[in-house]
Amino acid sequence: MSIAIAIQNRNLLSFSYDGLRRVVEPHTLGRDTKGHMALRAYQVAGGSESGEHVGWKMFHVDEMFGASVQSQVFAGPRSGYKRGDKAFQTILAQL
Repeated sequence: MSIAIAIQNRNLLSFSYDGLRRVVEPHTLGRDTKGHMALRAYQVAGGSESGEHVGWKMFHVDEMFGASVQSQVFAGPRSGYKRGDKAFQTILAQL
């Protein structure tokens, strides 16, 4: 499963995180400022520990389980997307 390919092809991504299933539009993959592999994504469905079921989220890749690239595609960057996201020290893939 390649998150970078999902970003490139604008495929939705689904996975479990904090024990809850999520469906997201992946936007940026890289290493965050603390050195973790991370994904900035816009969550469109599923659960959330914070109670915010839709919106911008940052996920640590090593805490994502059962990730799969969906066949469904999304239109493009969401409102509020920042190319060159400053939360990342290294960006491996971005819209």
